[in-house]
Amino acid sequence: MSEPVRSAPGSLPLSRLAEPLLRRLSELLDRAAPGKGWRDLAQRAGSRGRVRLSPLDLEQCSLKVLEPEGSPSWSLLKLLGDRGCTVVELMEFLQALEHTEALQCLSHSGIKIVVQPDSQAVLSGQVVKLCCWATGHPFVHYQWFKQEKEVPHGNSPELVLSPVNVNDSGFYICRVNSECSFAFSRWARLEVCDLQGTSHADLQEQSNDRPVATDKVALLIGNMSYWNHPQLKAPMVDVYELTNLLRQLDFKVVSLLDLTESEMRNAVDEFLLLLDKGVYGLLYYAGHGYENYGNSFMVPIDAPNPYRSANCLCVQNILKLMQEKETGLNVFLLDMCRKRNEYDDTILILDALKVTANIVFGYATCQGAEAFEIQQLGLANGIFMKFLKDRLLEDKKITVLLDEVAEDMGKCHLTKGKQALEIRSSLSEKRALTDPIQQTISSAESLARNLQWAKAHELPESMYLEFKCGVQIQLGFAAEFSNVMIIYTRIVKKPPEIVVCRAYVTDFALDLDVDPKEANKGTPEETGSYLVSKDLPKHCLYTRLSSLQKLREHLIFTVCLHYEYPGIEDTMDERKEVNVGKPLIAKLGLHHGFKNNNCLPTCCMANNPFHNQIESSPVASKYYVPSHCQPNSCPGIYHPNRVCSDSIRQPEACSCNGTSRILASRHEVWNYSPSVEKSNVPVETTDDTVELEFLLSDNLRFSKQQ
Repeated sequence: MSEPVRSAPGSLPLSRLAEPLLRRLSELLDRAAPGKGWRDLAQRAGSRGRVRLSPLDLEQCSLKVLEPEGSPSWSLLKLLGDRGCTVVELMEFLQALEHTEALQCLSHSGIKIVVQPDSQAVLSGQVVKLCCWATGHPFVHYQWFKQEKEVPHGNSPELVLSPVNVNDSGFYICRVNSECSFAFSRWARLEVCDLQGTSHADLQEQSNDRPVATDKVALLIGNMSYWNHPQLKAPMVDVYELTNLLRQLDFKVVSLLDLTESEMRNAVDEFLLLLDKGVYGLLYYAGHGYENYGNSFMVPIDAPNPYRSANCLCVQNILKLMQEKETGLNVFLLDMCRKRNEYDDTILILDALKVTANIVFGYATCQGAEAFEIQQLGLANGIFMKFLKDRLLEDKKITVLLDEVAEDMGKCHLTKGKQALEIRSSLSEKRALTDPIQQTISSAESLARNLQWAKAHELPESMYLEFKCGVQIQLGFAAEFSNVMIIYTRIVKKPPEIVVCRAYVTDFALDLDVDPKEANKGTPEETGSYLVSKDLPKHCLYTRLSSLQKLREHLIFTVCLHYEYPGIEDTMDERKEVNVGKPLIAKLGLHHGFKNNNCLPTCCMANNPFHNQIESSPVASKYYVPSHCQPNSCPGIYHPNRVCSDSIRQPEACSCNGTSRILASRHEVWNYSPSVEKSNVPVETTDDTVELEFLLSDNLRFSKQQ
């Protein structure tokens, strides 16, 4: 069977555009300023002989305004499509009309990479598949590169190397192209081991030295703003820093702040969907907690006072559910107090855990003790995270790494005798968080996992709004956490006759509880966002939207523009309503009631001691270069969501005797005045990464798919 004929990108018929995009274009043309409306488009299109429009055609389009939901522009676009007008021709017409907002709908703002390629370690002779899937208007196509060289025939979403050999080892990246712009995937490292001259025993030894994961996923929850209990401060910073470190280790991370009981249970359910056979699963929790009879409980922000096990999530029950997924490694990092809850005499009777050699618990404090935060003038960590973040990227067995963290914590005299790290483990292999990802040949599960994760991390598209007065405003979006988003606005064009011009966002859904006094601020810090300030564009107004998991409908808000003309005292006003869909975690509907009983206690009774301990068995492992490092052959090129580990791993001396630090337990926290603390990890934004694009543009030559 012959290959299907593919149209050149520029010849894509206008009739092939998706209906939502056509509707959006119609709305823009229907209410366009003089000189940019549908009649002007018809005049431009009429200059082309094969799409010439008669007076009768224009009259039929005009009569659509008499229909309840009629649109002259919709009728015109349909007519142009039927007569063979292409997308490129339409863009030329819009360019001539200088209709910037309509052009934005057809250009780079539509590119979204929803599945990123994963690093892999394989044996020569196997079949390797690197996947990069993207969406965009009106179309996208792909170019794969190995370092700075284009891969021959690498013009599809899946790059298949069959059979793979040692020479294929290296770093790969995919460039996704549209008509007017492009976007890059993250780097994927491919390691290929040669079978020749290697005995079966050698291969077995190599396998034992370097276990692999089929994928890595992490759920990070930080609870601070409790309704009925003392507020906490450090979980926000702890979750943010751990997120950025785990991403460098190729983890798919979901980071959430301030969850209610139902939201926590539903978040765990979504986390379980990301797990599969051989996947490394990591759960980190920072907030209030307690431990009764060997079972650990995480306390949601809406827990009553006093709370009991029925109001909280049992960690051991989550472990049981993870085991059912046949995960390759289960890591629990619990940064919470472990004192007994005197108000809770209920003892959970859980189904017996499977006997597996892949469980690691890292408790921030010993049984019966409290976990502490270090309060200071700037943003601060919990004691556990302060020491953990300095070692997390080290290529060591996870239990060995935690042992060294425990030793570091023991040197801090401020918490000596109050807090000590406790490790429980059944791990018998040298498994580390730095282990490479090796997918199976059948990637259906991996693809589904990638799509599920991408669904919860999709930002709205950056957009430009054109007002009738000629002012143009940019709306941009950045993700601080999976449920916290920053909206920034700036005026990018202003007619010279306008002397004063101000724009702000308002009218947000009541679900989000946005305080107008904390919105549209001149710095991110004024909105409560202290972690991403250096990575956001300057000279904007910033609004921070938290608790996106509570959003029940699309995020719709209003952009208000105030402007003045010289000699006129009255202020002019224009308003535009913007609908950006459901951003980030809002798509998963965590606000709904319990989706199932996955996280509910299976049985309970009073005064029946139940204790499940796992012995620690740390084993040293040799040094290994982590797979997240950038290729030396591509100097100056970086991925916007990663940084070189050296910029984070530098150990800092513990100056716990400083007077600016205040120790507070997870039960009792002192107030502090946050100040700007710059982060060295870039934030995800919808703006193009300019430095990346220009550097790569010089090295990665664009060529159209044949």
